[in-house]
Amino acid sequence: MRVPTIAVVAALIVSGITMEARAAWPERPITFVVPYAAGGANDNSARITALWVARALKQNVIVENRTGANGAIAAEFVARSPADGYTHFMTASPTMVIVPHMQKINYDPFKSFAPISIIDAGSIAIAVNPTLPARTFSELVAYAKPRPNKLDYATGAAGSTGHLSMALLLKQAAITMTHVPYKGSSAAVVAVLGGHVPVYVGTLSDGIEHHKSGKLRIIGVSSSKRSSELPDVPTIAEQGYPGYTTAFWNALLAPAGTPKNVIATLAETLRAACRDAGFNAKYQALNVEALCTTPEQFSERLQADSALWKEAVKASGMAAE
Repeated sequence: MRVPTIAVVAALIVSGITMEARAAWPERPITFVVPYAAGGANDNSARITALWVARALKQNVIVENRTGANGAIAAEFVARSPADGYTHFMTASPTMVIVPHMQKINYDPFKSFAPISIIDAGSIAIAVNPTLPARTFSELVAYAKPRPNKLDYATGAAGSTGHLSMALLLKQAAITMTHVPYKGSSAAVVAVLGGHVPVYVGTLSDGIEHHKSGKLRIIGVSSSKRSSELPDVPTIAEQGYPGYTTAFWNALLAPAGTPKNVIATLAETLRAACRDAGFNAKYQALNVEALCTTPEQFSERLQADSALWKEAVKASGMAAE
C-alpha cells in the first residue's frame, strides 16, 4: 500500500479546511457596496435586499455607500476586493452597461465580476407639462418635428438611462430636441412641474404621482408592456416604434472568482424573496418590478444591455474617445 507523502496530506488538510470554510459561509457580516448616495433608487433596493438576505442567512448585511465617478469608484473597489463571499456589489445598470462606453474605467463589467441576480427593474417614462399640446409620444413627435432643437427635455443627468433612452428614440423618430441635464431625477421633475422645461424623461417612479395628480402628463413608457399602475398610458413601441424598449435595473454581483456555492446560495435566497408577497410589495411601492433572475439570465441581460446602451451612447454623442 502506497503511503501518502507529506505534501499530499497537507494538500488534503488545506482542501478540507477550505471546503469546511465554504460550507460554513457566512461566518461574519456581509457587505453590499452601493455606488450611489443613500436615499436613491439603487440604495433603496440594496437596503430591501440586505434585510431579506440578513434574515434568510442569519447574518448581518451592511450597506456601504461609495459614491463618485458615475459608480466607477465602487465598482473598482469591489472588483479588487477578496473573492471570499463577504463583499458584493449592489449596482444599477448605468454603472455596468453605460459608464464603460462613456469613460475610461479600471474594471471590466464582464470579467471583473460574477453575476448573481438582477433584483428589480423599472421603466423610463416620457412626461410633459400639461400646457404642452401633446397627449401621446406620437403627438410630441409631430409637435417637435417642425421645431428642430426648439423643444427642451430634462433628465436627471447626462448619460443617465433617461437621457440615453431619449437619444435612441429621437434617432428613431428623426427629430431633434435639446437635452437639459439636472442633478437628479427629482430636480428634473421639479423643472418640468414649474414650466422651465416642457418635457421630462426619467424613471416612471419619479413622475407617476404627479401624473395621477394632473401636474404632469405621462405620454409613453419605455417598457415592453404597459405599467399596471398606468394601464391607459401606451408603451413607446405601441406608438409606432416596434421593438423599442429600455429599462433600468438594480442587481447584485460578486468579485470574479467568488466560490460557486456562495453565488448559488445568494441567487436561491433572492429567488425565494421574489416568491414572497411582502418582498414584492416593497418594490411595487417603488413602482418597479422585483425580478430575482438566475446568474445565467443576468449574464445574458448584461451582454444584451451593453450592446443596446453602446448604441445609445453613440447616438447621444457621449462616446468615450
